[in-house]
Amino acid sequence: MNPDHAPKNDKEISAMRDSIMDSMTIQFKKLLKEDRHDDAMALADEFFEWLHPVLMQREETLYSDETELRRAYIELTSR
Repeated sequence: MNPDHAPKNDKEISAMRDSIMDSMTIQFKKLLKEDRHDDAMALADEFFEWLHPVLMQREETLYSDETELRRAYIELTSR
């Protein structure tokens, strides 16, 4: 992820998640309309926790800054 566009707070992360969910839903419906049921189900399987009405309220969206992860990796492996 580009650090310049990294979310800065929970509201931004929530907005990103909503955007991803909207895009996934549009793609899912498109695949069904094209009779690509296996592809649609594979997509739904990938987002199962977000689609399930009970699990979607419990599913955590974890965010990691790639730059921070690289720094931590280098620090931990260079000892």
